[in-house]
Amino acid sequence: MVQLYNLHPFGSQQVVPCRQEPAVFCCGRDALLVACASGACKVEVFALGRAELCEPLGSFNTLGRVLRMTYSQAGDYVVTIEEKNKAIFLRAYVNWGCMSAENSRVCVRMVGHDPLASYTEASKDQMSIIELPVSDSPLCFSCCPLTGDLLVGCKNKLVLFCLKHRVMSPNLTLLDFERSLILHIENVTPAEVAFCAGYVAVTTELEVLILKLELGEKLAGNRGQHTYGSVAPEKFKNKGVKEEARSIQFETDDFVICQQPVELLGEESQLCGIPVVLESIALDSEDQNFHLQYILYRRFAPDLSSFLFSVEDAKLHSLQLLPMFETGTSVTVDGRKSTKRELLSLFCFFSLPHIGYLYTVGKLVELISTYQYSEKSQQAVLTPKFLHVITSNNLQCFTVRCSAAAARDEDPYIDTTLKACPPVSLDVCALRMQLFIGLKAISHFKNHVIVLTKADTEDITERKKPPRRLLSRKVESVKPKIPLDSEPGWNLYIVNTTSTLQLYREMVEYSKTYENIRTESCTHLLSEAHLLVRTALMDPDLEESEEKEDIQAAFRESCAFLGDCYSRFDTKDSHLALPYYKMSGLSMTDVLKRLDSTLEDKSQKHEKGFIFYLNHSLHEEIDEELSEELAAKVLHIFYLAEPNQIPHVLCSPCTKNVCPKIAMGYLEKVEAVVPSVVVTLTKASMALKMGDQDRCRNELDCYAEMMLVCGFIVEPRLLRQQIKGQIIPTELAVHLRETRPGFLVASVLALHENHKIELEEADSYIKMLSAKDGDAVPQLLVDFWETLLVACSQEEVVQELHFKLAVQYIWRLAKKEMPDTKPIKTAEDLINSCSHYGLIFPWVTFMMSLAPPSDQNSSEDLTKLQSLLCGSSINIPSILPYLETLPEDTIPGLSIHVLCYTQLGQYEKITETLLERCPEAVIPYAQHELKDERQALWWNKLLPELCKRTRHVGEHYPVLVSSLKETLSVIAMELELRDFINVLPEDGSVSFFLPHLLQCSRRRLVT
Repeated sequence: MVQLYNLHPFGSQQVVPCRQEPAVFCCGRDALLVACASGACKVEVFALGRAELCEPLGSFNTLGRVLRMTYSQAGDYVVTIEEKNKAIFLRAYVNWGCMSAENSRVCVRMVGHDPLASYTEASKDQMSIIELPVSDSPLCFSCCPLTGDLLVGCKNKLVLFCLKHRVMSPNLTLLDFERSLILHIENVTPAEVAFCAGYVAVTTELEVLILKLELGEKLAGNRGQHTYGSVAPEKFKNKGVKEEARSIQFETDDFVICQQPVELLGEESQLCGIPVVLESIALDSEDQNFHLQYILYRRFAPDLSSFLFSVEDAKLHSLQLLPMFETGTSVTVDGRKSTKRELLSLFCFFSLPHIGYLYTVGKLVELISTYQYSEKSQQAVLTPKFLHVITSNNLQCFTVRCSAAAARDEDPYIDTTLKACPPVSLDVCALRMQLFIGLKAISHFKNHVIVLTKADTEDITERKKPPRRLLSRKVESVKPKIPLDSEPGWNLYIVNTTSTLQLYREMVEYSKTYENIRTESCTHLLSEAHLLVRTALMDPDLEESEEKEDIQAAFRESCAFLGDCYSRFDTKDSHLALPYYKMSGLSMTDVLKRLDSTLEDKSQKHEKGFIFYLNHSLHEEIDEELSEELAAKVLHIFYLAEPNQIPHVLCSPCTKNVCPKIAMGYLEKVEAVVPSVVVTLTKASMALKMGDQDRCRNELDCYAEMMLVCGFIVEPRLLRQQIKGQIIPTELAVHLRETRPGFLVASVLALHENHKIELEEADSYIKMLSAKDGDAVPQLLVDFWETLLVACSQEEVVQELHFKLAVQYIWRLAKKEMPDTKPIKTAEDLINSCSHYGLIFPWVTFMMSLAPPSDQNSSEDLTKLQSLLCGSSINIPSILPYLETLPEDTIPGLSIHVLCYTQLGQYEKITETLLERCPEAVIPYAQHELKDERQALWWNKLLPELCKRTRHVGEHYPVLVSSLKETLSVIAMELELRDFINVLPEDGSVSFFLPHLLQCSRRRLVT
């Protein structure tokens, strides 16, 4: 459906001072080019964009009468179809701007010929005419706005000319064309073609076909023609009528053959029944391999509802491909910053006399809009902002949805809670019409619409005679009828469109007439205004525009207006208030004031769109604090709309300035209706703000600690809040640290296990809670690590906790630091409850019994570290650098070093270390560690070391001798007599070793 609004898209207009009657015209490079009719071979050039006067800039002659003409911005050339001596020619005019000077020279050359033969250094200041030869008469053409390549439509084929830049010298680069590809299309004579970014659109009288050309890798033996077959299925064959129509030769014109309408999108369009053959004809075709993809096919049936019927009342016109580019991409060339144009979305428009169709054909092939005209259309032109249509006496303006579709292609966050955009399916609008007499043609350039009017002298006889012809894909010719006498009365107008900001403000002002009626018209108009400025923001030329900041401000304002609409009106899309308010840049305070000013009754209940916005905003981490008055207003709004959300509202940092007595009053009202643990915890928090610790304690005693932990999981902001990207403990968390540290640790652990807080965030949170800065680790954090290690099963987290705890234990032992608070878990608790804390080895216990009392001040940390190292899963290499701070000259330090080296398997080094520093522990250590595959170390390492050290009487001589005897006893029980004798030292005393020899011998006799 088309909405009608009395807006003013058109502003002032100018009359182009043409000396002769215009035939065709086009725009480019801030100029209007007008080809003269009446057999004149001339193109006049006028300045475009000057508000004062459409000033003539000059003219240049053509080689024939111009039938069609267009301008290509890429390459800056003008291409024409001309007629001379009843022959049709295709020509391109390069450097056409040089013809404003009277002494300019002209060079005519043929495509494919060496341009060096006719060019000199002066050639850059002269116009050149390039002849583009085609085997059949050219019927239509289109220039690619991205590359400047030219696609020419001929009978049963399309010819592609690629634009080339040939470097003649360091100061001279010439434009040239090269025939690259021929698309052979059977039984299709194009009426219009459009070409952009490899997409090819072709129309006949009642059919539209869109293809996509892609250049792939060249395959061996792939030169020549490539056929892309398309078979029409039975349901599209119209029961054989189409085939019969081609084979039967009608002798009369008394029949009109009509086929059923068809629409095929995407892969289904291959079923259209139109085969296409690709023929590569480029000079370097060995390196090219074109692929073809069918994009869209649509066939229309003529409207036979009227008695008088003519082809002119049914055929398609105004085929156009409209690209839209990505925004914000810029490149620097030769020190100058310019906008880089990268294709984002592509749209295709074509029209019947009474209805127009707009498709998106880029990432998705879809019909997005249809346009119903009030009367028969002559021609239409599509722009990113509007669709301009001319009828016989009206210039009409419709809104389009190109920017809505392109925005979704560009930004994946659209249609989420972060960003929004009016839907593509939004009804289009028809704006005010501009009256003209005898409109014939239309063109568009930037902010200008150029229209040609001619007052027709109606031939009644001709009008009464209905022309009849067979409707097929064939079109006889594109030659217009040449009247014998010039039609009287013609004018060429430049209509200046209203600026984006002016029309935007008019739309906003117009929407206020619907503001209090609560209809969708207000939202619809504001959506149109939003799309208008969004389209302007997507214009690559905006980077260099002085209006950029004003348009950006208008965009934010339009988002605010749409947010107001969706928050005030109870519609199915009320949730869009949230993303629109976010895009507006308004703070919550601004939004509350805006909505408060629009409510007639201050006690009126707010609509769900506004509640949705408030609810999401209060749950997000935003750095905004509402005033006491506004915070109380928010509580009142939620009490009326969603009272169960009041505890969550009070947990938001935005409402920290709320009066605690008012908040407590609302909480008590909610608790009376829907009691919950979250309400109780929130009441405890409010009691602390009121300075009533007794009431806080009483509230916390209402539920078991496990239930309270569940309450923190539901609402983590009771314990921590994120302000300016940093997690801050709440007043309730500080109170729990002082009164219930174990419960606080359990609560933080529950938050981590339920993915409410990351491990690094929990570490910094507890440090801040304990008022510790830098690298200082409070005991509360160690308690959290120990508790988490007990409950955690993730290997990566377990290894990280092992490292943190081990380093902290080592640091305290090295610094002889005591914990700042009493540990929650003792070493015995951890050993009994956590598999990562192993039972302490007997030799470690024996060593510690030898330590003096002064070395046992940190016995709890030492025991935990020893137990952790006695476990089997700790990564010892990661903590070795920190062992350097722990000396080996004490029994506790030595035990830690020995435990670490034991895990690393350095038993020989440990044996030497123990013999040197604590020989009493050698035998207990060996008995526990030197077993199985390590048992050979008794006689290979321990026995030689003891024998060497007992040769000289020293400080530890008695202990060493005792250890030697114990070692010999163990070896005697394990080795055969001969092997035992072989390991004994040669210089030993027989009396010392004889008892052990006898022991080994007796064992042999017994066995």
